[in-house]
Amino acid sequence: MAGRRGGLWRHRDFRLLWAGETTSKLGSNVTTVALPLVAVLVTHAGPFTVGVLAAASWVPWLLLGLPAGAWVDRLPRRPVLLSCDVVSAAALVSVPVAAGLGVLTVAQLVVVALLTGASGVLFSTAYRVYLPVLVAPADLPEGNAKLQGSESVAQLAGRSLAGALAQWAGAVAGLVVDAVTFLVSAGCLAAISAREPPRPARRRPGTLRREIADGLRWVAHDRYLRSLAVFSAVANIALTGYQAIQVVFFVNEVGVPPGAVGVLVAAPGAGGVLGAALAVRLARRWGSARGLLACLLGLTPFGLLIPLTEPGPGLAFAAAGGVAVGAAVVAANVLAAGFRQTYPPSGVRGRVVATSSLLANGSSAVGALLAGALGSLAGPRTAVWAVMAVLVAATVIVVAGPVRAGRDLPAAAARPARQA
Repeated sequence: MAGRRGGLWRHRDFRLLWAGETTSKLGSNVTTVALPLVAVLVTHAGPFTVGVLAAASWVPWLLLGLPAGAWVDRLPRRPVLLSCDVVSAAALVSVPVAAGLGVLTVAQLVVVALLTGASGVLFSTAYRVYLPVLVAPADLPEGNAKLQGSESVAQLAGRSLAGALAQWAGAVAGLVVDAVTFLVSAGCLAAISAREPPRPARRRPGTLRREIADGLRWVAHDRYLRSLAVFSAVANIALTGYQAIQVVFFVNEVGVPPGAVGVLVAAPGAGGVLGAALAVRLARRWGSARGLLACLLGLTPFGLLIPLTEPGPGLAFAAAGGVAVGAAVVAANVLAAGFRQTYPPSGVRGRVVATSSLLANGSSAVGALLAGALGSLAGPRTAVWAVMAVLVAATVIVVAGPVRAGRDLPAAAARPARQA
């Protein structure tokens, strides 16, 4: 059905998943800005407290990243997704209620960040392995591209919307919007008609520790999974490092006015929309492996333009570099996601996705800390040079790996990873 003219837009269940996920991502990007605004404007939190609040949303990845994969492989995916949406909506609604009663505290905001972060870990893991239930393997690149593209649009729109809502309706209004988007997502998921196939009977019950170890073993022992996972971790160190210092770089080092900072910060998101469309076209024309290499080798070097940014016409360096980096990262994510959704056996996919996501997201805090420290010691421009050099160097991990050997990434593992 998905392969007919019109592609996945004619696929009802995919449209529902896409609409729910896109709406939820829009709300989550609103909360990225709105939650610290509530902390500052309502509870009068200082910089350290806001930093703790931001870190709280990443902590669940470190605590739950690996168990999440095992749980997702044990449980039906759609109920997991629905539960995550409901928990997140309830947590977010508690903030405007407490603010209205005059009892909102920083502790409650931290708990909300932890709950929504934990739900996000489970949701992110489950929906990536739920997509292959809805669409044919040949349609996964298109499906991932549409989801990644709309995620980039949601990032652009959501963070802008948060500022407008805070200005017009107060800081807590953004959290109400996010709660509503989670309920919309739950409604879309509930309307999906496809049912997951029954799980094969287990030969013996496995402990959670053994199942987590199996997921780690797959990623560690398989050449393709290991290469992509290490690349994602190193690239995320560079990307989150850049995100952590980009505002300081543009304002203090370059002297960019606040209005233009927003445009430059949004450039990678705009590039992400381009990268999502580019990935599918390159995969169809050149193959998924060659398309992945072309995106990384052809686009990431443009990131080295960013530290060349100067006032006036020199701002074009930041815009061009940001668009190119955003396109490269999203295109690589589209192709790698489709690979991880088909390559491991279905019974271990959740754990493979969770292990890869843990490495990628767990490195985010490291990148932010390192870039911040380097920016303090050597200046923001030096720090931007360093993180962009790391991003370009990360492509060597993929180029040196097995991806370069063929036209396409393999469709399925030839044998268990522990024997690889």
